[in-house]
Amino acid sequence: MAKDDESRISIPKHIAIIMDGNGRWAKKRMLPRVAGHVRGVKRVKEIVEHCANIGVDYLTLFAFGRENWQRPEEEVSFLMKLLYEQLEKEFTKLHEQGVKIRFIGDKTRLSSKINSKIFELEQLTLNNSRLHLNVALDYSGMYDITQAINKLLVEKVTHVTESDFEKYLLTYPDPHPDLLIRTSGEARMSNFMLWQIAYSECYFTSVFWPDFKTHELDVAIKWFNTRERRYGKISEQL
Repeated sequence: MAKDDESRISIPKHIAIIMDGNGRWAKKRMLPRVAGHVRGVKRVKEIVEHCANIGVDYLTLFAFGRENWQRPEEEVSFLMKLLYEQLEKEFTKLHEQGVKIRFIGDKTRLSSKINSKIFELEQLTLNNSRLHLNVALDYSGMYDITQAINKLLVEKVTHVTESDFEKYLLTYPDPHPDLLIRTSGEARMSNFMLWQIAYSECYFTSVFWPDFKTHELDVAIKWFNTRERRYGKISEQL
């Protein structure tokens, strides 16, 4: 996005992305599914850097859902190996760019070496503030809500307001996403940030994630600027 374009449009404070279509991208090119995941990782790096450059404050990426454990064992194994490689190499480089990294999700089914690297990265980037990057890993919206309820039960809380409840969600204290993007042509939430996206503008594109270049993100942001965010009010009240 050119600088003159940035001055004319509003940049969403928080963007959330369901990165979908790696496998179909590969199949379309008669490549193994894992080739799509490798290309998708490259796109993550570009999109994170672009968000930091244009002034996005928060970016949440749906990297691996709880339901994804049901995929073929060899694919899941490859994804975990790819994840560790990225944690060791590319994610560390984001520290130099002032990116704060947080991993949200269950984590109990992840290997000890992955968890160790996650902890290391979160501590390394703890005081960074240029861009807050949430990586949703072994995450689901239902899990997020359930774990919040369980925390409340442990604390024997008997009454909460919506704002009280949000403090127990994995994304707290981040603001809710202004813009949710899903790639690959699917038009569903797939159990992602179910509480947090209550008033997000939802942008669906047929572009597969490996082809979702920075220009595609700029198009989504320009679309976001055409939306009138009323939050239950009418236009005349805004």
